[in-house]
Amino acid sequence: MKPLFTGLLLALTLTLYATMATAAERNPDTLKVALLPDENVSLLIQRNKPLADYLEGRLGKRIELVVTTDYSSMIEAMRFGRIDIAYFGPVSYVLAKSRSEIEPFAGLVVNGRSSYRAVIIGNVAQGINQLDDIRGKDVAYGDQASTSSHLMPRAELLEQGLEAGKDYRAHYTGAHDAVVTAVHNGHAVAGGMGEHIWQYMLDSGRVDQSRVQVIAYTPYYPQYPWAMQTDLAPELREAIRSAFLNLDDAEILGNFKAEGFSAVTDEDYDVYRQMGRILGINLADI
Repeated sequence: MKPLFTGLLLALTLTLYATMATAAERNPDTLKVALLPDENVSLLIQRNKPLADYLEGRLGKRIELVVTTDYSSMIEAMRFGRIDIAYFGPVSYVLAKSRSEIEPFAGLVVNGRSSYRAVIIGNVAQGINQLDDIRGKDVAYGDQASTSSHLMPRAELLEQGLEAGKDYRAHYTGAHDAVVTAVHNGHAVAGGMGEHIWQYMLDSGRVDQSRVQVIAYTPYYPQYPWAMQTDLAPELREAIRSAFLNLDDAEILGNFKAEGFSAVTDEDYDVYRQMGRILGINLADI
């Protein structure tokens, strides 16, 4: 009986390991790809349809584009496996990484850089021409988990001696374009947002520069990353990585205002973890 029992135990163990291996190597027919919710949802879906078509052709999978209601819900969707691939802001990636088994694999390359910066804009009519003009007034940011419409401009203001809650009042609009609207309408005298979104809004005629102007730029920081779930099958993860790093479609890259994508690692985003510590913000609480 003992050899029989040992044989049964071995068979059960092998079955368990096989089941675990299968569960750890998903290869779904449909991949859910999340886009950063920093603009109008319908515009994001429409603009990124060529990306979905490209990925379907390269990966042989159906691609479902997803736009969550905000950064936090996107992070939670990644945490609970409701999305497979996601385009994150750097800080929202750091938050998602702290709660999920994900890996970054590609970052934007713009103007030859794999880094980007934020702008701080001011209301012209209210005489906001330099950073010190905002002292004692209202400043608009996007989502609290946004890098370039919150953490980067807030860190720059702190570097210049302006602390949120002490030297000015911070308000959150939820999105980059809403920051422009708030400053444009005078609901805030200044605001922070990604330079890439600012440029896109300029190019599309959505900004009246007689009413809103750039008053400062932040330093450059590592670009927005794409990340994927680590439980996807290794060959699928490699195919996804290759699809992005070899992407040269002008229309798709134009939607990201980018020239291409470069490989990134988690360590590239340690600078943002340090930024949170400098600002006295526990990123896990955002």
